[in-house]
Amino acid sequence: MDFWVFDIKTFQIWIIIGIMTVVFLFSNVLRRKVGFIKKSLLPTAIITGLIILILKSFGLFDFLINSEEMNREELNSFLEAVTYHALGLGVIALTLKSTVKDKTKGSQNDLFNAGLITVNTYLIQAIIGVSITVLLFFTSLKIFPAAGFILPLGYGQGTGQAVTFGTIFEETHGFYGGASFGLTIATVGFLCACFIGVAHISLMRRKGRIKIVEEKQFVSTEVIASPNEVPVTEAVDRMTIQLALILVVYFLTFLFMYGIQKLPLGEFANKNVKPMVWGFSFLIGSIFAALLKVVFKGLKKANLMTRDYPNNYLLNRISGFMFDVMIVAGTAAIEINVLKHLIIPLVLLCVIGAIVTYFYVRKLSYFLFPDYQEETFLSLFGMLTGTTSTGMILLREVDPKFETPAANNLIYQSFYAIALGFPLFYLLGVAPQGLRQTIVSLIIVIIMFIAFNILLFRKQLFKKKGKA
Repeated sequence: MDFWVFDIKTFQIWIIIGIMTVVFLFSNVLRRKVGFIKKSLLPTAIITGLIILILKSFGLFDFLINSEEMNREELNSFLEAVTYHALGLGVIALTLKSTVKDKTKGSQNDLFNAGLITVNTYLIQAIIGVSITVLLFFTSLKIFPAAGFILPLGYGQGTGQAVTFGTIFEETHGFYGGASFGLTIATVGFLCACFIGVAHISLMRRKGRIKIVEEKQFVSTEVIASPNEVPVTEAVDRMTIQLALILVVYFLTFLFMYGIQKLPLGEFANKNVKPMVWGFSFLIGSIFAALLKVVFKGLKKANLMTRDYPNNYLLNRISGFMFDVMIVAGTAAIEINVLKHLIIPLVLLCVIGAIVTYFYVRKLSYFLFPDYQEETFLSLFGMLTGTTSTGMILLREVDPKFETPAANNLIYQSFYAIALGFPLFYLLGVAPQGLRQTIVSLIIVIIMFIAFNILLFRKQLFKKKGKA
C-alpha cells in the first residue's frame, strides 16, 4: 500500500489545516507586536479567523486550496463541522475537571445571582432579536421571523451554538444563510466584548473607578498535578489518558444521539426533536462527562480505583485548544455573499443587542455586587458577548491575580444558568416552525424575563413588602 497517496479531498483538508496553522502563528505575532491590536485584547483566534475570512472574500483562500478540487460549499461545510465538534469536545474537557466549590452562604448567593444575570441576559437578547426579526418579517425584507433567537446564541453562547442552530434553521426550516448569519453575530459579539470592554476600562480609569494595575509577569497558581494522579513513570502518558476520557464521553454522546435518531418517534419528532438533540450535543456530552465523574467517585469510595485520572491542568489546555479551533473555524466559515440580503437585520441585531447587553449587565452588576462591581461587570459582559475566556481576559485587566470572587462566579454560575435557561433552549425547536410559533415563543420569553427579574430582586421586593 502506498501510504503517501492521498484522496484529493483529504489532501485539501490538510492544506486547509496547514494554512490555518500558519495564519494562527502569524496572528499571534500581530497580537504581541502591533500596539493597537494588543491593546484591543482581541483573542488570537478571532484575528486568525478574520484574516482567513478576508482571504476568502478576495478569493485567495480558494486559490490556495484549489477550488476545483474542493468548492466553497464543501470548504464551509468542513469548517462548520470543525466548529461543531470542537465545541462538544471543549465542553466535555471542562466538565471532566475536578472542582471544589465554596459552599458558604454568601458565595452560593453570588453564584445564583450571577447565573440569573446570565439567563436574564439571554432572555433580553432573545426578546430584542425576535422583536426585530418579527417586525422585519412584515416589511419587504421578509426575513425568517425566528432568526432573532440566534442573537443570544451568537452573543451569549458563542460560535459553536450559533453555527449549530443557524444550520438547523437553514437546513430544517428554510432560513437561507442561517449558518453564516449565526457565525457573523458570534464574531461581532467577540469584537463588541473586546472593543467595548477596553473602552469601558479606559473610561472607568479616567473616572477613578478602576485603578491602573502595574504590568507584572502573571504567575499561574494552577496545580499541574496532584499526588494521586498518574505518575510520569507510568506506562501511559497523562495527556493520552485525558484524550481517551474525552473521546470515550464523546463516543457515548454520539451513541445516545444516534439511538434517538433511529427511534420511530413520529413526524413531529423527526422534524423538531431529533435536530434539537444533535444541536445539544455539547450539553449531552457534559451530562455524560458529569456521570463519568460520579462513577469515578464511586469507584474511589469502594477502593476499586486509587488514581485521580482527570488532570485539571491538561483538561484546561485541551479545552482552550478546542475553543481556539472553534473560533478560528467558525469565523472563517462565514460566507459574505449569502449575507447581502441580511445586512439590515444583522446591523440592527448586533448594534441594539450590544447596547442593551452593556447597560443591562452593567446595571445589575453594580446593584447586586457592590463590593466588586467592575470585576463582575467586565467578566459577565465579556462572557455574554463572547465566551468565558473573553470574560476572563477582560477580568484580568482589572483583577490580574483573581483576588475577587468574580472569576469563581464566572465559572460556576453556568450550572444555575443551564438549569434556569433550559426552557429557552427548548423554544429553539418550537419557534422556527412558523410565525405563530415564533410570536408565542416570544411571549413565553417575556414572561420568563419578568419572572426571573422578580427572582433576581427577591430581597428588595420582600423587604419593601415587609415594611409596608
